[in-house]
Amino acid sequence: MNQPINSALLILKVRKRLGLTQQEFAYRLGVALPTISRWENKIHKPSPLALDKVEALLVNMGDEGKAIRDKYFRKSTLIK
Repeated sequence: MNQPINSALLILKVRKRLGLTQQEFAYRLGVALPTISRWENKIHKPSPLALDKVEALLVNMGDEGKAIRDKYFRKSTLIK
């Protein structure tokens, strides 16, 4: 059964798994650099649109992204 998680951990794990800096990850998601820092430091949570983009990145990663996706997403929605 999936356990509740925080979005900060999800963002950090995905960014690290992709081997991207915060700046590169921000560019990939179409957000400003400070936004990634705010998400990772639990100052703000990603919007549903941003989470959709993160999930799309995981889908594009294939099997490597599947493990993270299965852990953090259920039916295309972040577990709350």
